[in-house]
Order: sequence, then structure tokens, then C-alpha cells
Amino acid sequence: MTEASSTDTVFAGSIPHVYDRYMVPMLFAPYARIVAERAKAIAPSDILETAAGTGVVTQALHEALPDARITATDLNPPMLEQAARRVGPGSVRFEEVNAQQLPFADESFDLVVCQFGIMFFPDKVQANAEARRVLRSGGKYIIVIWDRVDRNVATHAAGRAVAALFPSDVGAFYERIPFRYHDQDAIRADLAAAGFDRIEIETVELKSRAASARDAAIGLVQGTPMRSEIEQRDPAMLRVATDVAAEALKAMEGPDGFEAPMSAHIVTATK
Repeated sequence: MTEASSTDTVFAGSIPHVYDRYMVPMLFAPYARIVAERAKAIAPSDILETAAGTGVVTQALHEALPDARITATDLNPPMLEQAARRVGPGSVRFEEVNAQQLPFADESFDLVVCQFGIMFFPDKVQANAEARRVLRSGGKYIIVIWDRVDRNVATHAAGRAVAALFPSDVGAFYERIPFRYHDQDAIRADLAAAGFDRIEIETVELKSRAASARDAAIGLVQGTPMRSEIEQRDPAMLRVATDVAAEALKAMEGPDGFEAPMSAHIVTATK
């Protein structure tokens, strides 16, 4: 499987702000609510979140389980800063941490959560093994992973439209990394290699929604590492790329705004 390039994991500059404003409500908040519901049913006291991003899952967990101790981690300080602003002061701790080298003691948590992050980890088995190591006996590991790109219509359409602008296919970021880890057998194999033997996978289809096709395009082009790739080639092309993505998404815009199907796997592994 293709691994992340030098720009695939770069969430710098204005990307975290745009990501949080446009991408989070459109793609990530709907799944965050489901994760929080499942976490609440588990009733954990200590929760670790890896690849927390700008904190949409962190906030949902905190609201669902206000008495739980939550440690939210990510490798990108700007994203964590945005997450801290979102969640506010309280019982949530934010730390810059590599999910493949967790600095926590064995059996420290009842629940480990990773929403749309594992696809970017160079060593997924190691990240899974670290999650298992820090879980207490009977603890749960909830991972949310994008399904195939063609089942995520907005990102598919926007990625293809932008890719057409670049002969080197630089614009097809979505097809290279976030949507390449969809095979359930591969997911199960990586979890089994990390020591998990109780694994459940459910594919959950939802709707991605935005105020307009233009808003969706801004999020997908300017709120992801695709922006870094475009600006490395030609900063002036960012506006053009946003325009062609908006045009490609216009067919999914109706009187109530933009709406498109999306699909992800929700994986629960038990230690």
C-alpha cells in the first residue's frame, strides 16, 4: 500500500482553520457522534485518543462522558492547538505524541480511539500493538477508517477534478492515502498481527453535508494536505483547483445545500 509522502501529513499554515471550519462538520462530526455513543455504552474512566486532529471526537467524547479522563494526542501541534480551543479547559489533556510510540504505561486506558488517523501511520501494526499495550484487560480499541474512495462521492469527485489539472496526478491525494486502507481483510490482519483476536467491523454509510458545493470544495482542497501539494507547484493554482472542485460538486447541491454519500468502517477490537 502507498504510504504517506512528505506532504500527505502536513497540516500547517491555515489548513487547520479551514479543516476545522469546513471539513469537520461535513465529514468528521457525523462519525464522531457515533464514536461518542459507542464510547458512552462502554463507560470508560480513562480514554486515549490518537490522531485527534482538531478535536471533533475529543469534544464528542467529553460531552458524552464528562467525568472520564481523556488524553487527546496528535503529531501536529497546530491541530492540537485548534482542538484545545474547541474543547476548552477541563479534564481533557492534550499531548504531542506519536501513535506508534506511546509514552504511556501498560494498561493505562479503558478505551483507545482513532478516527480517520490510522491510514496515515507508516507502521499500522505497531500503532495497533501500542494501542493494545496501553489498554487494560477487556478494554476497547475503536478505529474509524474510510471505505473505498468511490463510496465517498464528494472526495472522489473533487480529487479527480483537481488531479486533471496536474499531469503528475498530484491532485489525487484522496486516492493515494486516506482511502487506500479500506480492505477489511487487511485491517483484520494488521489487528491480529498486533495481538487482537476479537475484532468487529461495521460499514456505516452516512451523508456528508455542507452549506454549498463551494464550501465543500474549499474544505476538500484548502483544508487538507492537498493544499500543500498544490502550493508547492504553483500557489496561484489553489484558486483554480478550488473552482474546478466546486464545479464538479455542483451536481450534489440542492435547495437545502450540498449533500453526498460517504462510507466508513467502524472497527472495534477488544483486548
